[in-house]
This record gives sequence, structure tokens and C-alpha cells, in this order.
Amino acid sequence: MPRDVLGTCHHDCPDSCGWIATVDDEGRAVRLRGNPDHPYSRGELCPKVNRMLDRVYSPDRILHPLIRTGAKGAGEFRRATWDEALGTVAERWTQLIATHGGETLLPWVSAGTQGVIQMSSLDQRLFGRLGTSRTEGSICGAVAYSGATLTMGSPRASDPMDVRHSDFIVLWGTNTRLTNRHLWPFVEAARARGAEVVVIDPMRTITADSADWFLQPLPGSDVALVLGVIHVLIRDDLCDEAYIDQYTNGFPALARVAAEWTPERTAAETGLAAEDVVRFAHRYGSTPKSFIRTLIGAEHREHGTDLFRLLPVLPSLTGSWRHLGGGYAQSTGVWAEAQVDGSVFGDVPRTTRTFPFSDLAGALTDETLDPAIHALMIWNGNPAVSLPNSALLRRGLARDDLFTVVSEHFVTDTARFADVVFPATTQLEHVDVVESWGHLYLGWNEPAIAPLGEAVSNTELFRRLATAMGFDDPALQVGDEDLIRAAVHDLDLAALRAQGWMRYDIPEPLLPYAEGGFGTRSGRIRLELPAAASIGLDPVPHPRATAEGTDAATRSAYPLVLLTPKRHTRFLNTSYSPLPGHGDREGGPCVELDVADATARGLAEGDLAEVYNDRARLRLPVRISDRLRPGVAAVPWGWWSAQHPDGGVANDLTNVSPTRFGGGASYHETLVEVAAAGS
Repeated sequence: MPRDVLGTCHHDCPDSCGWIATVDDEGRAVRLRGNPDHPYSRGELCPKVNRMLDRVYSPDRILHPLIRTGAKGAGEFRRATWDEALGTVAERWTQLIATHGGETLLPWVSAGTQGVIQMSSLDQRLFGRLGTSRTEGSICGAVAYSGATLTMGSPRASDPMDVRHSDFIVLWGTNTRLTNRHLWPFVEAARARGAEVVVIDPMRTITADSADWFLQPLPGSDVALVLGVIHVLIRDDLCDEAYIDQYTNGFPALARVAAEWTPERTAAETGLAAEDVVRFAHRYGSTPKSFIRTLIGAEHREHGTDLFRLLPVLPSLTGSWRHLGGGYAQSTGVWAEAQVDGSVFGDVPRTTRTFPFSDLAGALTDETLDPAIHALMIWNGNPAVSLPNSALLRRGLARDDLFTVVSEHFVTDTARFADVVFPATTQLEHVDVVESWGHLYLGWNEPAIAPLGEAVSNTELFRRLATAMGFDDPALQVGDEDLIRAAVHDLDLAALRAQGWMRYDIPEPLLPYAEGGFGTRSGRIRLELPAAASIGLDPVPHPRATAEGTDAATRSAYPLVLLTPKRHTRFLNTSYSPLPGHGDREGGPCVELDVADATARGLAEGDLAEVYNDRARLRLPVRISDRLRPGVAAVPWGWWSAQHPDGGVANDLTNVSPTRFGGGASYHETLVEVAAAGS
């Protein structure tokens, strides 16, 4: 008889959907559908995961260890046994560490497989034992986390699902219908009751198309817009003075800065009409149940922290924190601390050197490093496509003196440079529990099928690597369910397994700051941060020049701001773009331009153009777009090099400069020029 198995999606997505896999009598998964009982995803999967079984059973999937036979980057390998592959890695790591020390080895893990144990657990113990270098920061989340923490003392905020109780919904820098699609029904539920939906975004997205009102500020002008809104809230007596008096600190300093941001000055900075700034502030300030929802797109700027310092200020000025359906929501991941403690895995002291997570290119090409990185291990990610300045990263990966190990499902752009590739299981083939960063439910993932071929889970891979290195420490051989039991506390795991999901043990409804109680020492939200100068910030955020755009010669040579949006319905990350039914149905890479910018450059729809700056050049067909403002170019992200006409990728162009605070990358602080190909 066919059987149903409960699981949870592993993708780096806020929705962490519950699913049901149907397995036939021969042990093959024959159907994957959404779990209708899941309180958030409610039986729906996205277009990419609807076809996930094609991915699991793809003929191109890596099912055995591989050892490189061709040049780095050529993607030429031969099949190897596990013993040979593990022996090769152990021999090279031992030799390199003996010669250069443990810091010559750099592990790099991203969130391609999210989960409490499969994302990162035993690796922390193994690499801690080896004394390797480490990464710090993140390309997504850390900047927003840091900004909210500076203001609120914690990034904890409202439950996004409570948007359904709102009367005025602001989707700020988030393409909800595409990248957070399971929240949209809750938005529509509020709108059915009469709520107004406003989208604020520098690009007109499919979410903007569905909004009641769309505001399209210039890229990077969000801080000015917030200050302009605050100016009107204060000027026109739209603030909740009782809430400000009881639960905030620093209002006079905030008011002094905001006083300079008149609607007219805000309009000049943002490109919006002054009357729209006033109208927005009045609608927001006069609606008690106003709800701001944002995600991570707006943090990818040099001063991205500042916006996430300011956005939680708005509900603190109007008192909307008091109301169910009011407040502010970004990532909910921090609420998982109620049930999950990932620190149990890092039980080996980690005092070795660190590198910025986003600047793997710099770590691999910096000739001054001592010791240099001579060994690299990558899992759960495809940095040759996803990290900024990826053209330089590929040059680093091509070094003859770099020994690279990758664990993967397919031969990705990154895996093409590996010396050894290990076959990884998919989410249908291993056990895990999955924290969400978009809702307040922990998900169980039961393996539905046995691993295909010789694929192993990440945890099993690190157990085998520890054995190959000659380590007999029992802490390096802990089984998966014991790892889960160690990390998940105060929760009935049997009940979680049986139901497939369980809400964190936190108040419901969630009104985290209805009566103050912020995570600061005083319990009040910080509208001013007096000690900000000591960490390179302003006491009250205000618009600041960026390094990429400050130099007049650079601005003249590269006058267009580049956006690299997630735009494709059938893939949002690099995992699916090469697969049948995904990338082949999305039209291929392109450069989008407003008609004015295209005409000024003599370009028409379908022309081949070069998009370039001092980091790279890409040859792409032109698409004339009515979704961009003049002065902006967009190269949608997620395509592999083989899908680009010249073998590059969108992130060849992007800015690797670190954010001023929070450990992120300034993707959106990228300037380019576009010209006819060959000119």
C-alpha cells in the first residue's frame, strides 16, 4: 500500500512549507503535495517545489563520489569509491594542515539546505577540532538582525500571520507574492475586510501590481523616506504621545533629525511626490492597526543597517505595537530560540581567524594572507553564482594550489572547480527539524525514501570525514536523532513528528511590545543610539553617501544603478534554474532598462548589449521594461554561467564591499553602464 510521509521544505525561504510525500510499495516517491493541515502554508507548495520529485530523480543528479580529471572549472570527473574519495580528502587535509596550520582550511556553508542539523551541526565540531579558519556574517539576514537589535535590543517582532488583522498593510522592499507567497492569502484576508495594501519598492514587482497603492522610491533612498514620514507624523500630531513617553528613549534627538526632512526634501531625495509622502504618513499614522512587513532585500546596501534601525521606530511613534494587526515584522527566526539551541553543536573552542562570509573571493585571492587558504570545503551553497564579485571568486577557485571539496546534488558552477565532490541527499532522504524565518512553527522532516545511489546526509558526511581523519571522539559520531534531541528542548518530539509541525511556546496572540518590554537594558526602544559613533554609525540614522557612488569619475563612467532581483516564478535560487520545467520556461537572462535609458543608448528590445563596470562585463539581450525608473538597470539573478551568452553570471558585476555594520554585502550598491555589444 502507498504510504504518506510528512516533511518540511528545506529551501532558504521564509515559508518553510509543510508537505506530504506519497511513497509506493517499491519505495519510490510518486507524489509531493502541500500539507493542508499546516497552519501557514495550508496545502500549497510553490512552482519549483511542486516539481521537486523531478529534481530528486533527475538523471543528472550526483549519486556517487567524484574525483576531478580535467582542468578546474571544466567539470570533468570520474566516479570514485567512498574509500578513495575520503582517503584523498584526509590525506590532502592532513598534509596541508601539517605544512600551513589548521587555518589554511576554510569551511563555507550556506542555507541551501535549511534545518537544525543538516545545515550545520557536526561540521562545527570537526572543523573546531581541526582549528580551521571560519566565516562570519551573512549575505542575508544579519544586517536586518543587527539593525533591529540596535533599536529594539532584539530582532523579535510581530507575527507576520497577524497581518490578517491589519487595516493598513505596508509591504516595504519585499515581493511578497513571489518570495513569501504563502503570506499573501493572509494579506488578502485583511483586504477582504477593507484593509489597504501599499507596496514600497524601487522596482514594480508582481506584488506591486496587486497592491492598492505603489510607491517607487529611488534605489537606496528608503532612510530618507522613513525620516520624511516621521517628520509628518510629528508635525501633524499623528504620534501616540503616551506610548512615546512610556516606552521610548531619544525622541528629542529623533525629532531634531526628522525636522530637516520636510516632504519637499524627502521628495527630492526619493523621487516621490511630496504629497505622496504626506498622504502615506497620514494613512499610516491615523490607522491604529498599521502593519509593516519587510524581508531582506533592502539590507543589501552599505548602510542597510540604518533602514532596519528606523522601520521599528514607526510603530513606536504611532503606538501600533499595542494592536493585533499592528506593528512590524521581519524575520521570525529569532523566536525559534524558545525551542532550539544550536549552540550545543559548537562545543569546541573557536578562536581561529575569520573571513567575511560574502567575500570568499577575497579570501581566495588575497596574496598577503599567512597562511593562504589552500583547502576549501563547500556545502549547502553555490557561491560561484550567489556571492558578489563572482568573476574574481572563480579565479580564486581555479588556483592550482587550492584543494576544494564540495558536497552537492548536481555539478553546479561551484562544483565544477572541485577536486572531490561528495553526493548529498535531498530533503526527502534525511531527517531534520526545520526552523522558519517567516512564521512561528517548527517543522519535522521525516525521510520519505532511502538515499539514492551512494548519497549521504551532511551529518553522515561529517561523521565519515571525522573517521577518515582518524578522530575517535564520540562527539563526532552522534546520530541524527540524538543531535535533534540535543538541540530541541521543551517540546514533545514525538508529537512534532506525528503532526509534522508545532508552534513555538510563545504567547498567542503575539503582541511583543504592547506594553514596552523591549530587549534593551531600560526596556524602552532606542529612538537614538548615543554610543553609535563608537561603532561607526549615527545616533539617529540619516542618508549617507556610499563608497561606490561617491567618486564623480566612477559615477560618470557607470551612471546606472544595478539591481539583481529574484524575478522568476519557477526558480528563486540557483538550485532549479538549469532543470527542465524551470529555467527553460523563464526566457533566459537579460538586462532590463527603462525605455528612456535604452533609447539614450541606441538600444531596442532584443538587442545584444554589454553590461559592465570595473569588475566584469556581461553580454545580455535587452528587455525594455516599464517596471524600472530611469537610471536603473536590472539583471535578474539565479542563472548559471552556461545559461548566460558569455559564461558570466549576474553577480560578476556586484559589489562585494561589506555593509557598514552587520556583516552583510552591498549587492545593491553597484553601478554599471550598458552599451550596444561590441561598441
